[in-house]
Amino acid sequence: MFFVDTLEAKGLGNRSYLAGGPRTAVVVDPPRDIDQVIAAAARRGVRIAFVAETHVHNDYVTGGLELARVTGARYLVPAGAHVSFARTPIADGDTVTVDEGLVLRAIATPGHTPHHTSYALTEDGHGVAAFTGGSLLIGTVGRPDLVEPRLTGQLARAQHASAHRLADELADEVPVLPTHGFGSFCSSSQAEGDATTIGRERETNDALTLDVDTFVTRMLAGLDDVPAYYAHMGPANAAGPAPVDLTAPSPADAEEIASRLAAGEWVVDLRSRTAFAEGHVAGSFNFEGDGKLATYLAWLIPWGKPVTLLAATAEQLAAAQRELARVGIDRPAAAATGDPAGWVREGERLASFPRARFAGLAAVRERGDDVVVLDVRRDSERAGGHIDGSVHIPVHELHGRMGEVPDGVVWVHCAGGMRAAIAASLLDAAGRDVVAVDDGFEAATEAGLTLVRPERTD
Repeated sequence: MFFVDTLEAKGLGNRSYLAGGPRTAVVVDPPRDIDQVIAAAARRGVRIAFVAETHVHNDYVTGGLELARVTGARYLVPAGAHVSFARTPIADGDTVTVDEGLVLRAIATPGHTPHHTSYALTEDGHGVAAFTGGSLLIGTVGRPDLVEPRLTGQLARAQHASAHRLADELADEVPVLPTHGFGSFCSSSQAEGDATTIGRERETNDALTLDVDTFVTRMLAGLDDVPAYYAHMGPANAAGPAPVDLTAPSPADAEEIASRLAAGEWVVDLRSRTAFAEGHVAGSFNFEGDGKLATYLAWLIPWGKPVTLLAATAEQLAAAQRELARVGIDRPAAAATGDPAGWVREGERLASFPRARFAGLAAVRERGDDVVVLDVRRDSERAGGHIDGSVHIPVHELHGRMGEVPDGVVWVHCAGGMRAAIAASLLDAAGRDVVAVDDGFEAATEAGLTLVRPERTD
């Protein structure tokens, strides 16, 4: 009997897979931290014989090269991918035998990238799984605009054709196992649900229910912002990533933290937004370790800028270090854990700022207080409605557009609170008076705030 184990990188919204039989297995699209993959194989009692990439990834650093080196597995990389290391190039129709009766077949599915390749797994000739990478996702497809702007339209059409090829060649009951689509910005829209099959996608996926022109127009109109760090992921993967180093960073005392801040380095507090607002090192930024840490820190930080991590516990620090390594932020310059009172020098005090809900914002507006309302959601979110009179700067642009925030006390909000906390910490570090709105955006209407919604055109 075959098996398929799913390995989730929830912070990045991606999945990797370990699939095989009684003795040997293949790993599809492994993460940078390969220890968890090796542990999963050990639990199954199987040898990793193959490592397969669906494409050169734009949203995370792969562990494929190192995993193949450590395990002695054959490293299968699409033949059309331009890479700088030795690998087994795999082309459309190529097959490898993973275990007795268990065969992996490559299916060219360009669209997310020109060289994108999906893999169909068969047991005794019967299809049992489709590893679709960034091609066919749950209810959507991978975005086609991450490679080269001049190719986007062509790749969007290719994505439509690739989805149809998968649907034509695979039976309805075959599970679709994508790499993207669980919060990843590589997805052209966010997936709904946790599992799917070829048959379900045939009925619900726009790529399979719309004609190509309608599909392309609709998909391109709905594409969201691209995280800035994506520009560094593809080249790193093509060059061949170095092994990850997850040893603990050097400890930093209060003097070193102050010195690094004075040097213009980033000091990132991983604690909850509640704890940060109550007391933090002045000048530090709040990226919650339990939020989408890697996505937003890697998106906002100037690439290559040294970062010092502050955490409540050693476990929180280690988890954050692992998460950041997945996107190429390899070695924190230093770190500190424990009581934040120990992170400031003697005689200095922790900084703080208030938190509130939308009802509090409605109250100060009703009172006539002159406050700035800053919306840090993405353009696509704001298009669905925004608070009347609010200023809009997406959180990933705020660090470079701080001068555009009007004078006054800034009430900053997003859709749920996490990004507002990031933005509030940026503003606080810049010396602004800030209130972080920690509330769901639906509560804005309930609080009596006036929302401006776009006019319907149909």
